[in-house]
Amino acid sequence: MNISSETKMESPELKKIIETLLFITDTPLSIKRLAAITEEKEDIIKDHLTSIKDDYDSSGNALQLKQVAGGWQMATRPQYGQWVKKLYGSKMAVRLTQAALETLCIVAYKQPITRAEIEAVRGVDSVGPLETLTQRRLVTVTGRKEVAGRPLLYGTTQEFLRQFGLNSLKDLPRLESFNIENPALNAQSTAAELADEAIEKENSAETNAVGQAINTAETHIVSANVQENSLFDNINTGTGINAGTAENETKAINTVPETGPIQTDPMAATETDKTNAADTDKEENKNA
Repeated sequence: MNISSETKMESPELKKIIETLLFITDTPLSIKRLAAITEEKEDIIKDHLTSIKDDYDSSGNALQLKQVAGGWQMATRPQYGQWVKKLYGSKMAVRLTQAALETLCIVAYKQPITRAEIEAVRGVDSVGPLETLTQRRLVTVTGRKEVAGRPLLYGTTQEFLRQFGLNSLKDLPRLESFNIENPALNAQSTAAELADEAIEKENSAETNAVGQAINTAETHIVSANVQENSLFDNINTGTGINAGTAENETKAINTVPETGPIQTDPMAATETDKTNAADTDKEENKNA
């Protein structure tokens, strides 16, 4: 610590004045603001602030001096927070819905950002959460994006830094510490993966359809060839219906015994003629 001798008042007195101002304020005081009030140089104010902080830390004081939202402010130490909560109860609680917390997180890490970009990450409408965060003075309009329609850009406020005990946005926890990816990049990557997957499925379906058609056609061709070959085989081997009939007829013909030429006995014929003549005479006598 190096307190300059070029001050308008004694160092102990100036230190007490700075401590008093920090104690009574309900918002962080910047070095520039303290220098303007005390009419001292900023580097002198900075040295006194460092001295006060060291005194509080070394003495184990229940209070601490913190750099918050770009300024300096007194605060209680975390281990005594439960007693302060009992004193003030619900008045200290800043209640936010899950939707508001999600929106605030996106704005904090991606600011400046438009409402459409927030909704692209969340996947749902974010008008209500943005209105709530604006009313709580945690989020504010920071300008307009120079694109078609010039939509509003949103960013966090000094109240946001104060509420979360941050001196600047650089003090935000790194996303890597949560083992997650950048929300916007993750959403874009997910969308791209889904698109690629849909295209892959569509191509796969088309390929399968073509493959099935080709397989069906090949099956029909093979079936026709088999039938054609079977027909030719039947004709060649005589196993068809007509061929079978012809074969049966052939077998029937082949089974007729070969008897040779018919021979006539002359004596047998004469005897037969005589018998027939005698029968004829007897018949004529009866009739006479």
